Amino acid sequence: MHLHYSLPALGLAALASSAAVPKCARDATAYDFIIVGGGTAGLAVASGLSLARPSDCILVIEAGPAAYDEPGINIPGRKGSTLGGKYDWNFTTVAQPNANNRSFSVNRGKVLGGSSALNLMTWDRGAVADYDAWEQLGNPGWNWKNFIKAMVAIETFQRDPRYSNASDAGVGYAGPIQTLINRVIPPQQLGFIPALESFGLPNNLASLDGNPIGVMYQPSNIRASNYTRSYSPTFLNFAGPNLAVMTNTTVSKINTVLCSTTGLYNATGVLLPSGQIFTAKKEVILTAGSIQSPQLLELSGIGNKTILAAAGINSVVDLPSVGENLQDHLRIQNSYQLKPKYPSFDDLRLNASYVAEQLALYNANKVSEYDYTGSGYAYTTWDQVNKTTSKTLTALALASAEKGNVVDAKKVQYLTTSLNASVPQYEVIFSDGYTGAAGYPAVNTTRYGQRFFTLIAVIQHPFARGSIHINATNPSGKPVINPKYLSKPYDLAAVIAATKFNRQIAQSPALRDYWIDEYEPGLNTTNTDAEWEAFARRTTLSIYHPMGTCAMLPRKDGGVVSSEGIVYGTGNLRVFDASVIPVQPSGHLQTMVYGIAVQGVVRIAESWKGR
Repeated sequence: MHLHYSLPALGLAALASSAAVPKCARDATAYDFIIVGGGTAGLAVASGLSLARPSDCILVIEAGPAAYDEPGINIPGRKGSTLGGKYDWNFTTVAQPNANNRSFSVNRGKVLGGSSALNLMTWDRGAVADYDAWEQLGNPGWNWKNFIKAMVAIETFQRDPRYSNASDAGVGYAGPIQTLINRVIPPQQLGFIPALESFGLPNNLASLDGNPIGVMYQPSNIRASNYTRSYSPTFLNFAGPNLAVMTNTTVSKINTVLCSTTGLYNATGVLLPSGQIFTAKKEVILTAGSIQSPQLLELSGIGNKTILAAAGINSVVDLPSVGENLQDHLRIQNSYQLKPKYPSFDDLRLNASYVAEQLALYNANKVSEYDYTGSGYAYTTWDQVNKTTSKTLTALALASAEKGNVVDAKKVQYLTTSLNASVPQYEVIFSDGYTGAAGYPAVNTTRYGQRFFTLIAVIQHPFARGSIHINATNPSGKPVINPKYLSKPYDLAAVIAATKFNRQIAQSPALRDYWIDEYEPGLNTTNTDAEWEAFARRTTLSIYHPMGTCAMLPRKDGGVVSSEGIVYGTGNLRVFDASVIPVQPSGHLQTMVYGIAVQGVVRIAESWKGR
C-alpha cells in the first residue's frame, strides 16, 4: 500500500525550505534541532521536521532501545504484557490516601516509540469541545478544525462496513499509522451494542468525527497486512536523511544561556550523564512525555525555585507551574463469569496447547485469538446514565472545582452548559477476558479455570489535579508523582456511579444471558452505599493517561508553554507532548498526541520560514 505522508498533507508545503539536503554526520555533536524523547510525539515531530526543514540536521534522543522485533509490542493479543517490564520506566505514585493508601503504577514507554509501543492500541477521539477548549483557554489556532486536519493526516484507516465511509467521518486514508476495526469479535461482545442501545445510546458509525456519543466498534492501530501494532517508529520510514536517531541515551539536563538582548534563556543543547554535550544551533524540543518533560525542565533549573533549591539546583527560570496540573482518567472494572459454552481471551492464560495453536495461526498470518484488541466502546453523558445521578454529580462538580482555576471552570462548563449534551463523561469498554483489579482467580480456588469478560468504566473529566516533581534527595532518579486520586468529591461519586451503571449494562437483557455470576464487585457483597464506596476506594485505577504537567496556557493561568509550545522565560525551548494538554479531553490520548506533534511541527516550521 502506498502511503502519502507529505508536506501538503501536513499543511507544511508552503513552509518547507528549498535548500539542499545537508550531509548530517552520524557522529556529529552539533545539530540544528535536538528532540529529547523518541516516543509517540517525538518521532512524529522528528520526521515531520525533517521533511519541513530538509536543510537542517535533526537529532532525536531516546532513553530506551529500538525493539522492532519484540513480540510483546507487535502482537495485538499480547497488549499489556510489556507493562512493568524492561521497556517500561516503571514509575509509581506516592501512596494515595483516598484510595486506601495504595501506590499506583505509572507505566511509560522506555523504548523507541515510547508509550505508543506499550499502550492497548485504542484509536479514538474526544468531542469537538475537547479540542476547541485549547483555543478558548488562550491558545490561538489550537482547535478542532486544526486538530482533525493533523490527526487524519497521520492515519490510514481500513474501510469497514462497521464504520461510515462518508468523507467527513473523521478518519484518514493516507498516513503512516494504520488503523482498523478488529476482525476478532468474541461472541459475548455481540450483546454489547444492543445492551447500550437499550439505554437510549445510538449506534455511532462515525465516532472519530468529533461526536463520540454512542456505542460503537472502535478502531485499533494495527497493520492490516500482518496484524502487528502500527506505532510511532513508522514515522521514521518517511523522514529525510537529515534525521539521526540515538537510542539507549539519557539526557541529564538542557543547557541554557541568558540572551542579553531578549532577557530570555536560550537552549544551547543537552548534557548527557557522561558529561558529553550535544549542541543545538536552533532549538531544543522536549517530547519526553508528561512525567519526564517537567522533570527535565526542573533538572535544567526551570520550575518552582523552592523545589529546585531543596534539590540543590540553581534556578534559571522561576516557573512554579512546571509539574503542576497533573490530570488523569480514572477507571474501575466490573467482571463477569461467562457461561461454560462461551470461549474467552482467558483461554490464552489457561491452555498451553491452545496458546501454541493460536500463536501458530498468528505467525501464519491467519485469524487468531492473538489478533484481539478491545473494539467495543461507548461514550455517554451523565444525563444518559441517569438524570438524578447527573444532577447530583453536577452539584459535586461545582463543589470540587477550585475557584478561579480556568481548567476546572472548563470542566464545569461541560456539565452545566449546552455542552452537557455532546461532551462525554463516562466511557465503558467491553474487554474480553479478565482485566479486573483483584487478579485472575488463583490456582486451587473455585473460580480458577473460568472465563470472564470485563466492563471497564472510565471517568472522562475528574477534578483532581496533582503534580510531578523531582525528588529532592535524588533529583535525577524517579520523580515524585502525586495524582491525588479520588481527592475530590466529584471523582469518588463519579467512579461509584460508573461501576453501578456497569452492573446495569451487564444485567440488561442483551448481555444477561452470557454470564452466570458477577466476580467483581460481587452481587452478594456490593449493594449498600458503604459497600460501593469501599469497592471504589479499593479498586479504582488509572488508565495510564497522565497529562497537563507542562500546560499550554497563559502564564497567569498556570501555563508552562505558550501557544507556540515555547517554555515561558526561554526563547527556543519547546514542549510538544501530552504534558502540554491544558484540560483533559474525553477519549484516549493517542490520536490527540499525534495531533499535537503535527501542529507543533507546523509552528516550528513557521517560525523558521526563510531562515
